[in-house]
Amino acid sequence: MDNNVVVSDYAAMDRILRDERKYILNLCKKIKKSGANVVLIQKSILRDAYNELSLHFLAKMGMLVVTDVERNDVEFVCRTLGCTPIPHVDSCSPDKLGTAEHVGDVVLPGSGHKVVKFTGVANPGMTSTVLLRGSNELVLAEANRSVHDAQCVVRSLVKQRHLIAGGGAAETEASLRLRELALETTGMDSHCFRAYADALEVIPYTLAENAGLKPIEIVTELRKAHAEGRKGAGIDVKKGRISDMYEKNVIQPLLVTTSAIKLATETVCMILKVDDLVWTATVVIELLNGRGPLSESLGFVRITTLLQCFCVIDFSTESSYPFLLR
Repeated sequence: MDNNVVVSDYAAMDRILRDERKYILNLCKKIKKSGANVVLIQKSILRDAYNELSLHFLAKMGMLVVTDVERNDVEFVCRTLGCTPIPHVDSCSPDKLGTAEHVGDVVLPGSGHKVVKFTGVANPGMTSTVLLRGSNELVLAEANRSVHDAQCVVRSLVKQRHLIAGGGAAETEASLRLRELALETTGMDSHCFRAYADALEVIPYTLAENAGLKPIEIVTELRKAHAEGRKGAGIDVKKGRISDMYEKNVIQPLLVTTSAIKLATETVCMILKVDDLVWTATVVIELLNGRGPLSESLGFVRITTLLQCFCVIDFSTESSYPFLLR
C-alpha cells in the first residue's frame, strides 16, 4: 500500500528527513548488535529492500552488504552457511547467524565480472557450487541443462541403485515379453498386452529415426537379437548397427525407465477415465470442414471420413446441438 505525505513547509521536510535518518540508523544498530558483519539482502520486486542511506550506515559500521540475492538462492545460501533467513531486523539474533572466515569480491579471470566468495565455512552443509561460464546465453543455458541432466542421473542412482542397458534394449526386451504374454492370454487382456508392446517399440524406433538410421530395419533387427536371447542388444547410433550396450558402456538408471513407463501408463488411464466430451457447434463445424486442430489430433473421431461415427446437427434453433452417434 502506497502512502503520500503532503509537506507544506521546509521545517516539516527537515523533520521527516531527520526521523527517517534516525529510524534507519536504529535498524542498522540492531543488525550490528547481533554480531553480524556481512548482510545478505534478498532481491525484492514489490519494494526497495534497502536505500543508499542504509548502505552508508552499514558501511560506516564496517559491515559488508550483498544485495539482490535471488529468491531461489536463499535456501541454498542458508544451508551452506548455516544461517536462518529473517523477515525483519527485529528478529535478528546471534543464534540465526552463519560463520565464515573470509568474505570478499573475486574478479573472474578473463572478464570483469565480480562474484562474492565465502571461504572457511565452519559447518558446511550438503551443498556445492558449480560455476558455469559461456560465450553467450545460449551456450550457458545448454551447459546448465547438461549439468542438470547429470544431477538427475546421480539422483536416480542414489534413490535406486540399479543400471540397465540403454539404446532401447530394455524397452525392446519388455515389448518382446509382453508379446509372448499376449499369445498366452485371450480376450481383451491379449489386445492390451499387444498394444502396450507396440507402444514400447516406439522408443527404439524414435531413437533410430533421430540418429538418421532406417528405423524399420533397425527395430526389426533389434527385435530379432532379443528373440535370440541377447538381452543387452541395443542401437549403436555411432556405428549404425545393433551392439551389446553393456560392452559399449551405454547404460542408464533403472528408475528413469520405470518412472517414464509409470507416468505414461497413468496418463493413459486418466484419459480412458474420461466418460464424456462436450462438443460445441464451432468445433463440430470445423471437424466437418476438415479444419481446426481437432481435425488432425482426434484420429478416433474422424467425422470427415465418416468411418467410425457421424454427426447430426439440429439447426432449427438459435443454438446448435451436436450429437455424436456410434
